[in-house]
Parts: sequence; C-alpha cells; structure tokens
Amino acid sequence: MNRQQLQKLLQSVQENDTSIEQAVDEIAATAIHSSDVAQLDLHRELRCGAPEAVYCEGKTIEQCATIAAQFVETKHKALFTRCTAQQAAAILEVLGDGDYFADANCVSYLPDGATELAHDIVVVCAGTSDLTVAREAVVTLNWLGCNAELINDVGVAGIHRLLDKTVRLRTAECVIVVAGFEGALCSVVAGLVSSPVIALPTSVGYGASYEGLAALLAMLNSCSPGVAVVNIDNGFGAAMMAARIVNLA
Repeated sequence: MNRQQLQKLLQSVQENDTSIEQAVDEIAATAIHSSDVAQLDLHRELRCGAPEAVYCEGKTIEQCATIAAQFVETKHKALFTRCTAQQAAAILEVLGDGDYFADANCVSYLPDGATELAHDIVVVCAGTSDLTVAREAVVTLNWLGCNAELINDVGVAGIHRLLDKTVRLRTAECVIVVAGFEGALCSVVAGLVSSPVIALPTSVGYGASYEGLAALLAMLNSCSPGVAVVNIDNGFGAAMMAARIVNLA
C-alpha cells in the first residue's frame, strides 16, 4: 500500500462506503505478502517513500519467478536488480508486462503504467566501462518517478569533456558521479556545483584498484565538500539516496 492508496481508502471510510473494520482488515492484509521464497514488505513505500526492490543475484530462476508472481497478485510495482538474461526472461513471463534493461541488468514493473517523471537528476559516468552501474542508477530513478539524464565518458583523463558540461551540471537538483580507477571524478564535479553530489565507486580498474576499494577510499577522502559516498557498484543505493534528497527538497 502506498500513500495514494491509503488516502483513497480513508476517503472511502469518511464517505461511509467502507466501514472502519473493513479498512483495518484491508490495511492489515496488505502489510506483508508471504510465500515459501519471500515476504514482500508492501508497506515500505508508505513508511519510507519508496517500494521494495528485489536483488536477484544469488536467487534461482524459479525463486525470481515466484517473487514476480507475488507482485502481480498484489498489484504492486517492482524493480528487479542484478538480473541475468535468464532470470529476466522468467520474470517477464510471469509479469506479462514490464521492461528489461539489459544494459542495467534490471527489470522494471509498473502495473499502473509509467508515471510522469519529476525533478532533475544528472548521472555522470566516467567511462563506458562504468555504464552498467550508471544505467542501474538511471533505471532505478525512473522507476521511482525521477527524471534522470546520463552524461557518459567524461572522466578526468580528458577533463575538458566534463568542463564542457558544467552549465548543465549546475542546473541539476542532485548529481550522481559514477567512477572507477582512482575515483577522482566526484571531487572535480563537487567543486563545480552547489547541489548534493553522490559518489558511486565502481569495481572498474586494474589490479591495485582492488575491485573498487581504491575508488571508494578516494571518494571517502574527497577534499570537495558536499560529497556523500555509497557502496561499490551500488547504482540502486545511489539512486535511492538521490530520490530521497530531491523529494525532501
């Protein structure tokens, strides 16, 4: 249940179309949807402003399909992240509708149709090798109802490419910076804009990058103020934080 659904239910109670007892039963019935595989937290959007998403890595194809069926039964929107092509095919077969973003390894499901996108968030990607993580952030933002523009391949090795986008970056409500290797891009961007900057390290880089640890530590030690850092390759987490920031604003 989300805020709009709750408001509709309370309006029905106020107009005497639904009894208090019926409303209590409906609220209780929509709190959790259980199966042998998962217990969906259907009130998360009501509590936290965003619905539950499903992390598919480590789950079997059958488990993903079962969880997809739970979302169909409850008519709740869903986001499946870190999907393989085989998992995505099984999920879409159950959903009957939905979008598979192979370049983000995500499946987005909006049973009520896509909503009009609001806000203005820019996702800045250092290099093409970081695109999968950046696209996960973009898909998640769109699923959350946020408009997101992706600016790709503007890493510090050719900093003039980034500086060419300075005017656009300064108009954004929030900027997500996606980078691997030494992770320097977030410090540069944060020195150019007044909006919050969310640094998203990736596991891209040679041996001494330690699968993203070097970028993570560099971002945590950024000398530019206004930078917050999420976990390595966590495009979903960066998008969730950005959405909360702009929705509060």
